[in-house]
Amino acid sequence: MARKARFNLRGFPHYILQRSSNSLPCFFDDEDYQFFLESLRTAAAHYQCRLHAYALLPGEIHLLVTPEIESGLPQMMQSLGRRYVQRINHRYHRSGSLWDGRYKSSVIDSGAYLLTCYRYIESLPRRRGFCSTESNYPWTSHAFHADVDADNDMPGLLSEHAIYKELGSSSDERREAYQDLLKYELAPWLIRHIEETVQQELALGGDRFLYELESMVDRPVRPLKRGRPPKEKS
Repeated sequence: MARKARFNLRGFPHYILQRSSNSLPCFFDDEDYQFFLESLRTAAAHYQCRLHAYALLPGEIHLLVTPEIESGLPQMMQSLGRRYVQRINHRYHRSGSLWDGRYKSSVIDSGAYLLTCYRYIESLPRRRGFCSTESNYPWTSHAFHADVDADNDMPGLLSEHAIYKELGSSSDERREAYQDLLKYELAPWLIRHIEETVQQELALGGDRFLYELESMVDRPVRPLKRGRPPKEKS
């Protein structure tokens, strides 16, 4: 069976999920996390992709990225994966890939779901039990978006999306407005919807967005209807 074509649409935000092989760790200490982020910044700049949000978990990588050129996203991920795996294999005297197959890519309706995906991604460490609050976990974009007193210790890594910029006229205003959004937990049904959409590599958006997307790509963008296909008339 042919592989499903991944989303790769210039100018649209994409949710990227990469899991480690056999649920084993892909990060072993702080230096690994830091090296991955430095490599991500380099690859994103080189292949003209804008990174809006991220969460690095011990066995998973979650990114929200907008490619600005036709092949930017797959080239960024290929370059990033190759460089990071080479470093880990050399540092820990291992061989083979770290990853559980290909990364997953879902395109996002920025007007309806962008900030929801920010919140989903940045709350993952807390919901997975790695920390008590988002601010206690260092390997996400939470501090950039929500912490007024945070220092940007890696300039050039993150890019504010236009939807996020609408939250305020200054960085402090935007962070304060984003903090207000975080006072409300994401509904369980919404979390499940995001997870199922990303796992199936579909599109996350409203009906109008999905209809427009279906006219642009030659692949499914929403779940197939359940049940048997209709019989052909004789």
